[in-house]
Amino acid sequence: MNAPDKQQTFFKFDNSYAKLPDRFYARLTPTPVRAPHLIKLNTILAEHLGLEPDYLKSPEGVDILAGNYLPRGADPIAMAYAGHQFGGWVPQLGDGRAILIGEVTGQDGKRRDIQLKGAGRTPFSRSGDGRAAVGPVLREYIISEAMAALGVPTTRALAAVTTGEQIIRETLLPGAILTRVALSHIRVGTFQFFAAREDTEALRLLADHVITRHYPDLAEADQPYHRLLEAVMDRQAMLVAKWMGIGFIHGVMNTDNTSIAGETIDYGPCAFMDTFHPGTVFSSIDHAGRYAYGNQPRIAQWNLARFAQCLLPLLDNNQDAAIDFAQAAIDDYPARYQTCWLKVMRTKLGLMTEMDGDLALIEDLFERMAANQADHTLTFRSLSSLSGSDATNDATVSSLFDDPAASESWIVTWRARLVAENSSDRDRQALMRSTNPRFIPRNHLVEAAIQAGLNGDYGPFEELVAVLATPYDNKSGRDHFTKPPAPGEVVSATFCGT
Repeated sequence: MNAPDKQQTFFKFDNSYAKLPDRFYARLTPTPVRAPHLIKLNTILAEHLGLEPDYLKSPEGVDILAGNYLPRGADPIAMAYAGHQFGGWVPQLGDGRAILIGEVTGQDGKRRDIQLKGAGRTPFSRSGDGRAAVGPVLREYIISEAMAALGVPTTRALAAVTTGEQIIRETLLPGAILTRVALSHIRVGTFQFFAAREDTEALRLLADHVITRHYPDLAEADQPYHRLLEAVMDRQAMLVAKWMGIGFIHGVMNTDNTSIAGETIDYGPCAFMDTFHPGTVFSSIDHAGRYAYGNQPRIAQWNLARFAQCLLPLLDNNQDAAIDFAQAAIDDYPARYQTCWLKVMRTKLGLMTEMDGDLALIEDLFERMAANQADHTLTFRSLSSLSGSDATNDATVSSLFDDPAASESWIVTWRARLVAENSSDRDRQALMRSTNPRFIPRNHLVEAAIQAGLNGDYGPFEELVAVLATPYDNKSGRDHFTKPPAPGEVVSATFCGT
């Protein structure tokens, strides 16, 4: 399984998680595939990680990305974790089709995991085949890279390859492997795995590892585990606030999909809203709407409460004192989240100061959007072009509402708020255009790219990835990427793809 010696020093692995005790993971190697072929390499990301793009595009490099060969220094593992899935407890999950081959340090000095997703069966696969199909791999590549360009913390896609093999789902599908990059793959569910086993030693080792890796400033704190809980809460609060700001719906906010590093992880039945409504659900498996757009902040709090439960043995030797601290922290989460959400929304509306009444102004806009079938992305992008003093361009917004008067009266209130802080149109519009994207991975465009890819045509995928790389720019000739779906193009359900 070791790759040829040529240029094998370019993966400078320094594998910290694999040095933890054996009960944290299973050691294994990826299952080789028949005929790997590179769909796309993320050249910019490769260079940022200190890798050599030309080598990764070579046959030897593609074999590494497919799991046929291991670079020198790789220490492949499948991580153990548990989790609540749609509120139901599962005591053992783990990497059922993903293998972490090692950790590298990028040019920014940050450590990151390199993981092969779809690399074959592991001890955690249960009845699965450990493989991935082309469709879910293309979806995760498109959306994770779009999220990165939008400024949302996320795992990244380094490469996508086909395997030359067919996998069985509802039908035969071409197999593929995604090379995923993350600050780490440690989840709330990782802590739950050990908490459920009352393995306090493992919890302490895991918490110390997380502090060293993700929150080094906490190492010298008087109460490092108290501060760890608060730090993870803060990152999740800002993450979900950013999701809400761009109309993103994760779709499977299980505790095993909640990253301790504060990144968006596991792009299964995720989607971006077109028409705004807080009850929007796309996931075909979310029958009760547990993970609807408007529920995401509350679900984040629920998941963090599960994390707090795991930390109880570390928070205080006195169980009552530990529970009191954890409960107080979780009770404080809504206020932490609202602070983050207001920060995101003020920026989207060009509000450069904090004033009483901002919350009501923002909530009023969303109520009017929901009642009038307004497109989420187009509404905010169109607001970015309005003047603070005259109504010349107001029709670009009002035309998006079933009742134009609903937006017109709100804009009057918004303009009065702008006058109160006396900001210039130029500065405000620049701020708004830098946070309200023109391009998002609209579901019908993603689906079209996937369907073309299933037929061996990756042109639409390449074009969509290129457009989404600069989501805030005004690109000429790209208007069709900004438009909502026509009636025959609407995607009403997305699928996990496992």
